Amino acid sequence: MQLEGLLARSGWSRGELARQVRTLAFERGEHHVRPDASSVRRWVDEGEHPRPPVPALLADLFSTRFGYRVTTYDLGLGDASAVDRSLTYSASLDETVEAVADLGRADVDRRKLLAAAPFAAIAAIGPSRDWLLNTLDQLPDERQTVRLEDVTAVKNMFGTFQEMDIFQGGGSGRLVLAAYMNEHVYPLLRRSHTEEVRQALCEAASEQTYLLGWMAFDNGEHGTAQRYLIQALRLAEESKDAALGAHVLAGLADQATLLGHPHEGRRLAQAGRQGLSKVNSPACMADLWTLEARALAAVGDKVGTAQAVNAAEHAFANVVPDKEPEWAKFIDEAYICGEWANAFRDLGQPEDAAPHARRSIAHARNQNRARRGALSSAALAVAHIQNRDLEAAHAAAVRTLNLSSKVKSSRSVEAVRDVRSRMMSFGPHPLVADFNERSRALLVA
Repeated sequence: MQLEGLLARSGWSRGELARQVRTLAFERGEHHVRPDASSVRRWVDEGEHPRPPVPALLADLFSTRFGYRVTTYDLGLGDASAVDRSLTYSASLDETVEAVADLGRADVDRRKLLAAAPFAAIAAIGPSRDWLLNTLDQLPDERQTVRLEDVTAVKNMFGTFQEMDIFQGGGSGRLVLAAYMNEHVYPLLRRSHTEEVRQALCEAASEQTYLLGWMAFDNGEHGTAQRYLIQALRLAEESKDAALGAHVLAGLADQATLLGHPHEGRRLAQAGRQGLSKVNSPACMADLWTLEARALAAVGDKVGTAQAVNAAEHAFANVVPDKEPEWAKFIDEAYICGEWANAFRDLGQPEDAAPHARRSIAHARNQNRARRGALSSAALAVAHIQNRDLEAAHAAAVRTLNLSSKVKSSRSVEAVRDVRSRMMSFGPHPLVADFNERSRALLVA
């Protein structure tokens, strides 16, 4: 039985494994789950299958222990759950559709298992490799032209949900989008269609599945976000849209770096750029170079960061907004300059961070984009803190707080928390105390 082998590799005794399962179950509110060493003996020696949610708990424990994703299937405890399956980049479109549909249902139902699902740092590396190899090998498939009204209706909805994310934050409309996908989009993928319709439908489904992942990312639900993004990458491959797949990899790269895995983030950004070798997408290329800059900044590589930002600026100069796909609309001066500011902030170079932050803030203000304005105002506040200018930092921090209160975005809240923490370096100053008091309500909520 696979469980026996994994237990031996882990170095845990049977009693210790039982204790780990009880602890994790208690953290997730599953207080009735109380296995002991005898329970583990029955699982290992007698082949007894523990009842849910124990298989999923075991999978998460071994995943954390080994540093890669272990599924319930790997444990020999039946088919992978919806949470496990959505980390798998399947060769089958049918399996992909079932995995992402199960994930959507779990998301809408707000199941505890999905809410507590961990982010697996290296889970996206394999999918990025498979997407890149398969994309570069694809050849055009000329077949009969068919009617695309259903696909057009799906694509028309994308702009609505994207604007909801941009202006209200990822926590605002994701469950509405998930319900829409479950009821209207994923069922279409199960029907028979011509090759042209299939590719177009996979493209539309990939765009919106990516958006589901990005909304979860923005709301701090990283396990859920990663699973949506991996399935979006698989659907993008099926659509034969290399730029869209590279865009999904950009999201995975951003997430990996944010969660403290910049080396994985850089590899994902590089895979995305390689996938763009046969297509022209300046906006996506600028984004991927920017995310590589963020990853390099996170490891303190000043020369590499500057080179990546320069490459991003060169690519961005070639962007013609009307020629870019709708999913690339957010890659504008408000976004791109804000990310450059964050990169230089992370390097402790306020003289480089501040101009980019101000440029981002100005564009975000013109577009009424509170989330982007909050993130860039936070970068500016940190630049002022690094320059030891408390008055300017306080003013930028208050703008960050005011803008963050207008959107439902955990990233904006974390930006406020970060600024507040950094301001403590000024000691018991009245402006520090003032910002602590102003921000208390948002951070507590």
